[in-house]
Amino acid sequence: MKFQLNKFRFFLGWLKPHYWLSLLTLFIGGIFLHPVLMQVWSTLPADMEHFTGWKDAISTFGLLRLPQVVLGSAIVLMSIGLFLRARVAWTFALLLLVVVALFNFWLTAGNLRIGYLALIDTLCLLYFWRDFSHSSLAAGTLFALISFASLLTYALFGSLYLGAQFHPPITEFAQALYFSTVSMSTVGYGDIIPVTSTARFFTVSIIIMGITVFATSVSAIIGPVIGGNLNRMIKGRISHAMRKNHIIIVGASPLAMSVYAGLKQRNETVTVIVPPGISHEYPAEADIIVDDPSANQTLLNAGANKARNILVLRDDDSDNAFIVLAAKEVVSPETKIIALVNSDKNLNKIKRVQPDIVFSLQTLASEMLLARLSGEKMTNQDLMQLLFHENH
Repeated sequence: MKFQLNKFRFFLGWLKPHYWLSLLTLFIGGIFLHPVLMQVWSTLPADMEHFTGWKDAISTFGLLRLPQVVLGSAIVLMSIGLFLRARVAWTFALLLLVVVALFNFWLTAGNLRIGYLALIDTLCLLYFWRDFSHSSLAAGTLFALISFASLLTYALFGSLYLGAQFHPPITEFAQALYFSTVSMSTVGYGDIIPVTSTARFFTVSIIIMGITVFATSVSAIIGPVIGGNLNRMIKGRISHAMRKNHIIIVGASPLAMSVYAGLKQRNETVTVIVPPGISHEYPAEADIIVDDPSANQTLLNAGANKARNILVLRDDDSDNAFIVLAAKEVVSPETKIIALVNSDKNLNKIKRVQPDIVFSLQTLASEMLLARLSGEKMTNQDLMQLLFHENH
């Protein structure tokens, strides 16, 4: 029974949109490439020395249908990015699927089923766009290089095959590389000119795809860097402006995170101080300062001099004592410092540093258990006196 349940959970996991959309995109790329791959297999010569030039090689290996090769290969590569939920792969996949749909609807020999599948995949990607939120410099650079390499391959082999339709004719690899680079960058020196409609349409396609790939690549590579820095700047300024009459929580213990969740439910403004090297499970949108909480500057950065309460909730009582001492140097008279005591033996020691309120969950739990065993009744006032010890 447990094995069947695990299999069911595994199946449900694969129902996540980015899983099945990546598989659908991979399937579309595969069936789009299938005719070309079959043509290559059926026409592959037994002796590679039969090739007499670029056109012979291009024709033999089915690269007359070069756009189909480039588009299909790029879509297969983008399916990997979709599986990783990369935003840049989602962007490139949308562009490529639209081109595939137009490619199949425009050509009389196009496969309408592939066109409809590409449209369905495009609509699904648009609907589930929130699932593709991963953005990183590494992923952006990788898929930008893949897109650039695909476009350059398309431009190189296309210009070599259509070389006679340019003036002067493109007959060498160096000429093809020069023309491809000039067209992709939209410089257009005009020394190599397309003279037929086919060559002109081919040149226009290079220019349009060059602009698209360049714009998308720049946003994919530079966007995460600028966006991350800008987000940190804006978040820092907004948080600093909001740190007034707020509550500061020091620590990342389960109690601290539980208190944080309760305060946020009550719409309180909360700033959290987490010591370096301490893992935590605070939400990404939390106002968090990672620094030494016993340092005066850290407390001032958190707005301790304008805070309503400072909750010192670390697991180590000695750390809590040092933090209370540091907080008392920077807080205003209106700010209340509340300190947790993890062990009853340290209760008097914490009291000596004079926080406004000391509370001990251990004392409360033991007294409640003893009262329960002895049949004594405890009022709310008794509980509050046991839990909180106020210094006057």
